[in-house]
Amino acid sequence: MTRAKPAAKPATEASPKVATGVGQIRIIGGQWKRTRLPVAKLAGLRPTPDRVRETLFNWLGQDLGGWRCFDAFAGTGALGLEAASRGAAAVQLVESDAALVAQLGVLCQRLQATTVQVRRGDGVALLRQCAPASLDLVLLDPPFSSDLFAPALQAAARAVSPQGFVYLEAANTWPDEALAPLGLILHRHLRAGAVHAHLLQPI
Repeated sequence: MTRAKPAAKPATEASPKVATGVGQIRIIGGQWKRTRLPVAKLAGLRPTPDRVRETLFNWLGQDLGGWRCFDAFAGTGALGLEAASRGAAAVQLVESDAALVAQLGVLCQRLQATTVQVRRGDGVALLRQCAPASLDLVLLDPPFSSDLFAPALQAAARAVSPQGFVYLEAANTWPDEALAPLGLILHRHLRAGAVHAHLLQPI
């Protein structure tokens, strides 16, 4: 006699689906070097290119031991996990998409990334809640079509320490005259295809 199959359990908000990967990128350096990160098929998801990440961490130095980092638009987690891989003491990955948050949680569990905290929410709002001058590195890679750039930069300028850095990825160059009213100044800039990578410092 054939047994009836048990009914499938309904999906609940407490256990969101993990994003389905259609590609992969890799962590470039540190303890998790060459670890593959899945890239989900989601509109607007645009992982930071390898060349740009490599240049960014050359600018910052390969050892981020003790750094406090905040990735406000985590996506695949490539930027924040790259910082954690290089020794950052505390990394917050903030993402609004539930499937990506679930994917990041599984990934961090697999890596035993005890210094990384994954949070679902509004990256700019949570960045505003950080204590003034409490961060060493703020990573900003908002959707290029969004109006989040100025609010995110303003929040980052308040949260980063005087000797800290803000990384900004955008579709165009942000000159000092646009950054100064937000409390930041351009330190380094790189263009790679359609991506403009900026390393900023507080004024």
